[in-house]
Amino acid sequence: MRRFSPEYLDRTRRGMWDDDREALSPLRLPERDRVLDVGCGTGELTRVLAAETSPDATVLGTDADRELLRAAQAREHANDADIAPDAPPAPDDTHTDPDAGFDAPNATATPAYLAGDAARLPVADAAVDLVVCQALLINLPEPRAAIREFRRVSSDLVAAIEPNNADVGVSSTVDAEERLEREARTAYLDGVGTNVALGDRVRELFRREGIESVTTRRYYHEKRIEPPYSEQSVSAAARKASGAGLADHRAELEAALSPAEYDDLRSRWRSMGRDVVAAMRDREYERVEVVPFDVTVGRVGSA
Repeated sequence: MRRFSPEYLDRTRRGMWDDDREALSPLRLPERDRVLDVGCGTGELTRVLAAETSPDATVLGTDADRELLRAAQAREHANDADIAPDAPPAPDDTHTDPDAGFDAPNATATPAYLAGDAARLPVADAAVDLVVCQALLINLPEPRAAIREFRRVSSDLVAAIEPNNADVGVSSTVDAEERLEREARTAYLDGVGTNVALGDRVRELFRREGIESVTTRRYYHEKRIEPPYSEQSVSAAARKASGAGLADHRAELEAALSPAEYDDLRSRWRSMGRDVVAAMRDREYERVEVVPFDVTVGRVGSA
C-alpha cells in the first residue's frame, strides 16, 4: 500500500465534487442508512457522502494511516463539527470492534473516523448498506482482496471511484509544461508498481468477486489555474520551481529512469517551474488538468 501525506491529498483531491455530483447518483445516497468510505484519507469524499445522505445516516471513514485520520478529524473540528460522543474514538485510541461506529445512538451524518486496513476491515458482515472508495484500488498491489472485503461488509451496494491516470490531459500557457507532464507521467506509470490506470477495469474486478448489476459512469475532474491565483496555486508553482513537486514521486520515477535521466528530468522540470512562476507574476499563466474517474457501482449478490 502506497502512502501519502495529508498535504499531497489536499492538493489532489480537494474540491473534486464541488461543482457536479451527478456521477454519484447511482449510489442513491439520500436512501443510505450506513455508509463506509474505505481509504478515506483526509476525508474529502467522506464529507461529500455525509452532505448527500440524510441527517440521521451514519457515515464512517476508515484508513490504515492514522496521520491522515488525524487530519480528517482536525478538519471536522475546524468546521465546528464535533464528532458524536458515542462515535468511534480518535485514531490513537481506535479499537477494532466489528460493530464500531454503527450502533451509536447519537450518530448523525457528521462523519466519524476509524483506523482499519482495506483488506481487513474492522466492520461486521453486512454492517453497511453502501461501501465506497475513491482512488484507493489503484494504490493497492491486490485490489481484489479489498473488493472481497467490500462485498463482505455491505448488505447492498459497493462502489469504487477510480481514475485512469493514463488518460490525464494537461494544457498550459507554458509550452514546456505539457511536454514534461507527459514525460513524467509515462515514467511514473512504468515505475509505480500498481495499476494507477485501473479506472475502467474495476467493472471486471467487481464481477469476478460476485458483485452484480454493475454499472459505470465517467466523471471528469477538472483542475483549473487562472488569475486571480489562489494561495494553493502559487504554492504549487513554487514547488515546480524547486523540484519538490516532482520529488513527491521520486521513488516511482527512479524505478523507471536511470539516475542521470531522473536528474535531467528534474533540471528541466525546475526550469519549467521558474517559467510558470514568472508567468504568474505577469498574470499570464493558465493551466487546466482533466482527470477521468470511473464511478463503478454494483450490488452484493446472494452467493
